[in-house]
Amino acid sequence: MFFWTMLFSSVFRRRSRAIMVVVSCLVGAATFFTLLSVCLLVPRQMTQELQSYGANLIVKSNGTGRTAKGIAPDLVEHTTSMITGHGESATWAGYRYETVRIHSASYQVAGMDVTRTRQLNKYWSLQGSWPRGKDQILVGTDVAKTLSVTVGNTLKISYRAPSGKDQGGKNQASSSLDAPEVSNSSNANEGKAFSIAGIVDTGGAEDSMIYMTLPALTFLTGSERGLDLLEYSTSAQGDSLDRVTASINEMTSMNVTAQKVAKISTANSSIIAMLTTLFWIISLVVLILTIVGVSTTMTSLVSQRRSEIGLRKALGADSKSIAREFFSESALYGLIGGVLGIGVGYAVSLSLTRAVFQRTIGFDLPLALVCLLASLLVAIVASALPVKRATQIDPAVVLRDE
Repeated sequence: MFFWTMLFSSVFRRRSRAIMVVVSCLVGAATFFTLLSVCLLVPRQMTQELQSYGANLIVKSNGTGRTAKGIAPDLVEHTTSMITGHGESATWAGYRYETVRIHSASYQVAGMDVTRTRQLNKYWSLQGSWPRGKDQILVGTDVAKTLSVTVGNTLKISYRAPSGKDQGGKNQASSSLDAPEVSNSSNANEGKAFSIAGIVDTGGAEDSMIYMTLPALTFLTGSERGLDLLEYSTSAQGDSLDRVTASINEMTSMNVTAQKVAKISTANSSIIAMLTTLFWIISLVVLILTIVGVSTTMTSLVSQRRSEIGLRKALGADSKSIAREFFSESALYGLIGGVLGIGVGYAVSLSLTRAVFQRTIGFDLPLALVCLLASLLVAIVASALPVKRATQIDPAVVLRDE
């Protein structure tokens, strides 16, 4: 009880100095919380948003062994589990590619699961709607311009099996980035009429493609087989993405090849690296300034209380009890400053993310606890030198001066 009486009386008798220490801790905690919010929470949100801009990892069939007839569902599940097994989240879509004929010209068509493709490629600009059932297709803008068609028009599409194989054989097209392959085989069906449900515009290879549901492509070709390409949008970045890619490629028995999509993974990694570097630089500067501010103020407090410390030591108080009181006082300042700083930091980070990044962030309790603990530690560490000086005060010298 006596200890707490001494502690609080010391705080209230020197309110101006106490306020200075609290303000130093407040500024440090507020800045630290703001930086953590911007440099940790915002990149996390941006990573999730970048995942909606398409795949950052693709897995292609090698056309041999297990994937001679495409990537079967069990292999798709195994590949996905290898990615998520590294602790990463993943959204994926698969495609089966075939070469078809429209007005005697060759085009590449992709069979897809509409739900998965929509979820993965939220950035696609679509005029019309996504195809439903076996009678609708989605065409790229380049195809639409070449054929002079619009939404609602009908196209008659015929299928030619790859030369030297029956219709159940593997199509030689293996990637959405590959050019359509022209088959010289005369093995073609009479064709089927499809209604154009929508026209997609991405500014990429998708604009020269035709998309339909997997059941529609199976119906058109008269055969069912596995997928040629898997696209993954994963939370893995940088070295983590490299490890995922390497682990898939090392499994040669899977007969697939994994590779990063550089335009997505590089952009994401560079943003995160930039914000992380900014966080550490500014945090170091703020840490130094906070320690200097608290240490200077605590040194002033010790100087003001020299006679009090000398008298207490003359009455039998040991250095440990004096050190304990000063460290407790510093911790109290750090606690008050930390709580106030977290409130100020949240308000600043909320305003900053809205103004600069056009997004909002919620209050992160674990982040707040980390900042509060940091405020306490900084206040205690910054008091180490002043407390050491307080414990070294000679009571005989102090009382003689008095």
